[in-house]
Amino acid sequence: MRLHHVQVSMPRGREEDARRFYRDALGMTEVPKAPSLAGRGGCWFRAFEGDTVVAEIHVGVDDPFVPANKAHPALLLDSVRELDELGRRIADAGYDVSWADRDTFEGFVRFHARDGFGNRVEVLALAEPDAARP
Repeated sequence: MRLHHVQVSMPRGREEDARRFYRDALGMTEVPKAPSLAGRGGCWFRAFEGDTVVAEIHVGVDDPFVPANKAHPALLLDSVRELDELGRRIADAGYDVSWADRDTFEGFVRFHARDGFGNRVEVLALAEPDAARP
C-alpha cells in the first residue's frame, strides 16, 4: 500500500490563492486535474525527485469551507538547510510560518505553515547534529 495524495480544502473560486502557496511559495508543480474532476474546481500539485512523484496534494473546493486546524500534510525535505530556506521563502511570500515546534519531534526539525486559506502544512527534515538555526 502507498499513499497516492492528500486533499486539503479551499473556498470556491480561489485557485490563484492555492497556486500562490502550493506552487510559488512551497515549490510544488501544478499538474492538470483528471478531466472528469476538473469541473469541480480546485488544483492539484506534485513534488518530484527526478521523474518520480514523491508527494501530491489536491486542493479541493469545499462548500461551506472550513480550514483544517490540526489535520495536515507533512512534507519531508532532505536537509535542515533546505528546511530553513523553505521556511524563509514561505514567510517572505507573506504566509504564516511557525517554528514554535521546531525541536519537539524527536529526530526531526520542523515548521508549520498556513496556506492562504488557513490550512496547516508541516514541513520537516531529519535532525542534524549542530544544525544551524534560522
